[in-house]
Formats: sequence, C-alpha cells, structure tokens
Amino acid sequence: MQTSNISNPEQLATDIRRWGAELGFQQIGFSDVDLSEAENRLTTWLEKGFHGEMEYMARHGSKRSRPELLVPGTVSVIAARMDYLPAGVSLQELLDHPTKAYVSRYALGRDYHKVLRSRLKRLGQRIEEAVGPHGHRVFVDSGPVLEKPLAEKAGLGWIGKHTNLINRDAGSWFFLGELYVDFKLPSDQAESSHCGTCRECIDVCPTGAIVAPYELDARRCISYLTIELKGEIPVEFRKLIGNRIYGCDDCQLFCPWNKFAEPTAEDDFGPRHELDTADLVELFSWTEDDWLQKTEGSAIRRIGYQRWLRNIAVALGNAEKSEPVSAALRKRQNTDSKLVNDHVQWALEQQE
Repeated sequence: MQTSNISNPEQLATDIRRWGAELGFQQIGFSDVDLSEAENRLTTWLEKGFHGEMEYMARHGSKRSRPELLVPGTVSVIAARMDYLPAGVSLQELLDHPTKAYVSRYALGRDYHKVLRSRLKRLGQRIEEAVGPHGHRVFVDSGPVLEKPLAEKAGLGWIGKHTNLINRDAGSWFFLGELYVDFKLPSDQAESSHCGTCRECIDVCPTGAIVAPYELDARRCISYLTIELKGEIPVEFRKLIGNRIYGCDDCQLFCPWNKFAEPTAEDDFGPRHELDTADLVELFSWTEDDWLQKTEGSAIRRIGYQRWLRNIAVALGNAEKSEPVSAALRKRQNTDSKLVNDHVQWALEQQE
C-alpha cells in the first residue's frame, strides 16, 4: 500500500458513514490498528488450547493482531455491521424440539460472506471515487483478522461475556466486516462493557463452553462441534447438543440486550428451503445431490455432506422416540462413511 493524502479526514468519515448506510450497513465505525490488549488475550487463549482444531487461529502469528503486518501500510480500519435476524422466524420455541432441527439463525439464508464482501467492495470503490486511488482490502471473516476487537474499538459495540459483540441499540444479531485502508481516519470512541452482573449466557450454554466471563473454550462450543470439528463429536457432548444441527444461538437467544434487535431488511438473509422450521427426518433423507442443490450459496456448504449427516444423526438420537426416526436412522446404517455410521449407531442406541 501507498499512503493516501486525505485533506479532510473528518468529512470523509462522515461521507463513509452515509455511503455505508446507503449500502445497507446499520453502522460504520473507525479504528486505529493498535490491538495490543486483544493480542495478549488471544495469546492466552491459544496457550490454553481453547481453539481446538482451529489451527488457523495460530497460523499467522502476529498478523492477526497487527493489521499493518497483514496488509502493509494499513493505518486505519473501517468496521461495519449488518443486521441478519430474519423477521418472523421462531427463536427459543424451536430449541430442543422433539422432531425439528435448529439451524443457527445466521445460516438460514445466503452466505453472509458474499453479501457483505460485495457491499464492502462497493464502499471501497465509492471511497476511491472521492479521494482517488488508495490501498484497501476487504475482510469478512475471511482472513486472520480480530474483527470483534476492531469493531469494539470502532464503537460498534462491546465484547460480551459470551465473546460475541453486543450493541446497546441492536443486540448482537449482526455480521461484521472490515476495510483495511492506508489513510488516517478519526478513530471512534471504543465502547465499554454493559454486561454488568448478568451471566445469562454463561448459565444457558448447553455444554458449559463459556468457562468464565469473556472466556470461551471452543472445544466445548456447539458451533465448534457442529461446524469446525471434522471428526467424531465427543460422546459426552452429544446429548447436550439437542436438535442443533448447525451452530448454536443459545447465548444470544437469552441475552437481555437482544430485546433491542431489529429484523433485517435484507432479503438475502431470509430462510431458504424452510430451514427455520425443517423436520429432522426430512433433512436426513436428503441425498448428496439434494444437499448440494439446497445449500448452494449457503454458509452451510462449508461443513460438507458427511458432517451434515453426522450432525443430524446426533439430533435424531436426541429426538422423541418414534418409528419414523428409527427407520430413518436404519436407512443410514451402512453408508460409505465411518463418521456417519458411528453417529447413526449411537443415535439408534438412544432410540431403543
């Protein structure tokens, strides 16, 4: 990057906020690149092994916590958030339902990476039209970036005890994205924590993954177990997973701040293929071709078909005992995947 010369950074910041709103972002903020406190927290978290199989969290060394090393020349970060909660979807009512699946609300619609990336690229182009060529790079959960600490510094919210970002006016049902830029923008005031003495997220976590306030052991987290973990789900967590087949929202569902959350205006984030009310047996019957077709353009695609079946097998093991459930499991007893077969066998044992 070559540092651009911006004559009026305050006015440019105002313009960027306006352009961001026009592109569908609910908030834009600005941060410097000093993440020394977050770097210390990350180092401690990694030393404890809380990242599990997510070796990519340690792979890039200091580049994750030092934006200027990841993208040379970076001096400011533009942080953006976009609401994603679809209107009218069931929330707590679907948890541990006897026959239906729970899919994390963020994954019901189009892959957020694609939506936010295209909007941020357009924001970068709009900035370039105003100030001329400049160095910038877009990130949407797509590189070694500490997006929540950056968003916190940019005033978009605070990192709650569950380690998600919370906004006092909008709760936590939103995505984050960043633009690293090579020119100085006025940094916003970092948000302070407003969790107080509340520990709702800690108490409701099904697997006890929030081992202390602001400290998450990913190895116990249902989102990790159903998405990041490539192999067998540890037996001790299977009953606790309930009907959650892709991700988990419990810590957000019960957070008092989410009473302020507003439904998204983005049609792309609306549920596809009725995944917000889907029946477990029906989902388990999908062939790989069905799955590929119905997850096209979805974040769910990242786990692959075998892990999809693995997750649903666990949920079926936790489902209300019935012949349709047992019959569905028996049909998958002898697949080409040991991973699937082992979880199907466990589920059948629960149904006996």
